[in-house]
Amino acid sequence: MTRVATYGNYQSALLNLMNTQIRSAEAQERVSTQKNATDLTGFGRQSETLTALKGAQSRIQGFIDTADAVSSRLIIQDLAMTRISDSITGLREAIGNALSTDFAGSLMLDLDGNFQAIRGGLNMRHQGGYLFAGASTTSAPVSVTNLSELAAAPSVASVFQNDTLKTASRVADGTTLETGFLADDLGTEVLTILRDMQTFHATAGQGPLTGKLSEPQKTFLIAQLSRLEMAGTAVIDKVAKTGSLAEQVESISLGHTAQKNALDELVANRTDADMAKAVTDLQLSQIAIQASAQVISQLRDVSLLNYLR
Repeated sequence: MTRVATYGNYQSALLNLMNTQIRSAEAQERVSTQKNATDLTGFGRQSETLTALKGAQSRIQGFIDTADAVSSRLIIQDLAMTRISDSITGLREAIGNALSTDFAGSLMLDLDGNFQAIRGGLNMRHQGGYLFAGASTTSAPVSVTNLSELAAAPSVASVFQNDTLKTASRVADGTTLETGFLADDLGTEVLTILRDMQTFHATAGQGPLTGKLSEPQKTFLIAQLSRLEMAGTAVIDKVAKTGSLAEQVESISLGHTAQKNALDELVANRTDADMAKAVTDLQLSQIAIQASAQVISQLRDVSLLNYLR
């Protein structure tokens, strides 16, 4: 006689149904997240490797972000120094025009206009702070607003409010670049020349530099041309250094980007789900659920009475 045990059959069918539901949920999660797991626990023995890789990713991304910030600063810094350099060229042209025409009618106006441009370059801002103020980024590095105030100052050094700390940035492991410049390094020479010219202009017996030039005035202006040339060369050297720093930062950033892309690929190989397999597993698990549910439904018809009829 055949032995009939409905309880055991039900238990086995329910266990199969629960297992297929778990597999279906896992496959659904892989399809929706496109990842093999959502936490390190799900990766088992690979979790330590993934932790190390993700730590390296974060460190390199930090260097990339720093390089982007430094590059942005260097671009504005280059614009500011180019403005100062162009203004020094403007000063030389104004003096040259006065000497060539033997008349200084608008010379002081030209000097004041170029002074304002130089002052604007030295007081250039970036992201809310003054570029050339050192660590004291909330205070304008040049305090005077016109040539008269410059000439009245106790000394040229007294008009600069910047400190002595230059901006430095760590752009790679073991690589820290000093990318900042200070206002007094950039502007002391040219402001000294402008101060001397304003003092000469306001001194009785020498100035004013407003009409036909006298021989002493010509001699004085010729001397200022040589001084301005040296001041302009010093600023151009700093512009060139800024360009060199920008190229160095860009090169380092490209290396970091390539390294991060390689790390991203390594992480993806370990974490990204095989979508074709995940979809197939999901479909198979749904079929298995339907089959298990059908078995449970059929078990309702299994009864001892069927054998006693």
